[in-house]
Amino acid sequence: MGDIDLLEDKKVLIVDDELDVLEILEELLSLCRVDKASTYDQARQLLESNTYDLAILDIMGVDGYRLLELAKKKGITTVMLTAHAFTPNDLVRSIEEGADCYLPKEEMKNIRSFLVDVLKAKKERRNPWASWNERLPSSYFERRWGAAWQDKDKEFWERFRASIKARKS
Repeated sequence: MGDIDLLEDKKVLIVDDELDVLEILEELLSLCRVDKASTYDQARQLLESNTYDLAILDIMGVDGYRLLELAKKKGITTVMLTAHAFTPNDLVRSIEEGADCYLPKEEMKNIRSFLVDVLKAKKERRNPWASWNERLPSSYFERRWGAAWQDKDKEFWERFRASIKARKS
């Protein structure tokens, strides 16, 4: 029994306005029970009428931050998955607004590993961002956004790193 078994039978909501992304994620998460939505309204209705273990939310096109707020109120573990909102500001906002993970769509092929990391961390009462920080180290973002990408929010990133270290042990 491996870590991937943590995903088996989990109820997952996937929200994205790109139908091909919904199909790919559904295939990658075939051991889960998946609901899909391609609009904010569809997703809101599903969130209001169902219980989910996980929500994977696009940011642009479906008002992902409003959906994140709804998901967090229901205690749903939430992953922000984005292409167009892949910016330092959106990363900070995702963390501040309570997301448990933030992924560029180019990492979608590894979604199972990220979800397992988040679920394990939650189960063990650890910070879910610690594993994310190891899988997507600062150098990953430096290649995308430049060496000074954290400079605008230095205090935030110092607090973030301290919170990861504090909850790791």
